[in-house]
Amino acid sequence: MTQNNLILDHLNNVGSITFVEAVDLYRVRSLPRRIKDLRDAGHKIVSEWRKDHLGQRYTRYSLA
Repeated sequence: MTQNNLILDHLNNVGSITFVEAVDLYRVRSLPRRIKDLRDAGHKIVSEWRKDHLGQRYTRYSLA
């Protein structure tokens, strides 16, 4: 299964994903690139900036 397929499957089954989750679960270290590939393929994916409890910003991606 390709990284794009892994990410798309995760989005369909779980609902959203972050960079840390992608690395931990699938060893995908280039999540923004995989998201771009999926968007270019016609998938509607939204990005939401969030902050964790320490104030660190991150992006959570989900299907629209």
